[in-house]
Amino acid sequence: MAAVLNFFCLSILLNFSSGKQKIYKINDAIVAEYELPSLPYDYAELEPYIDKETLSVHHQGHHAAYTKKLNAVLESWRQYNNSWPAEESIQTILRAVDRIPQQYKSAIVNNGGGFVNHNLYWWVMSPNPDREDRIPSSNLMEDIETSFGSFDKFKEAFTQKALSLFGSGYVWLSRQPKDKMLIISTTANQDSPLSQGLCPILVIDVWEHAYYLKHKNKRPNHISDWWKLVDWKNVEELDSWFIKNKEHDELYFLF
Repeated sequence: MAAVLNFFCLSILLNFSSGKQKIYKINDAIVAEYELPSLPYDYAELEPYIDKETLSVHHQGHHAAYTKKLNAVLESWRQYNNSWPAEESIQTILRAVDRIPQQYKSAIVNNGGGFVNHNLYWWVMSPNPDREDRIPSSNLMEDIETSFGSFDKFKEAFTQKALSLFGSGYVWLSRQPKDKMLIISTTANQDSPLSQGLCPILVIDVWEHAYYLKHKNKRPNHISDWWKLVDWKNVEELDSWFIKNKEHDELYFLF
């Protein structure tokens, strides 16, 4: 355990207490303990699309629970092996789930995925007080049109995936690292597209706790409202970060 502590002393310990943080970067941080990040907006600022109570419970309840349980399983794993995962971020670990010992794998996938997935989900949304229709910039728009034919066809396909996903999970727009093409995929429960070698840049959470207080069992209403919150500038920033982050180029050889 001393080796782990020495390693963390040499690591860059990032402070994520600011409410305007780029929270997607937390996923790639190597820290002794992950903190529940503050959201980049107040709980009431996503209204009328996501209500204050839902966002508060989702963040302080569900996301906080995943964070706490992730730290617990990582601590247990570090006592078992003080090199890997102590020298890796949760994002890197989820990209190499086959290296996780069997006794920790389920807990890491569930709680690590819950931590990472929510950080991405919060990031790709922002307040829309003027209720504007938002679209991507020309560069991302061109990639979407190349991959799906048009923005409307992409939006329709993404929406259909969200409507038809059985049970709890997420729908993602991800970039494939090798050919840079965009694809739509789904994950069940807290599985992450990182574990499939993808670079996720847009996500909707369709677990019932993401919308049940406001929309009850009406998932279509949640999906429709969520589109109004998608911040394409943040999506593009996340996309650029994955592309520019040279560390991930090495990780692709794992797949």
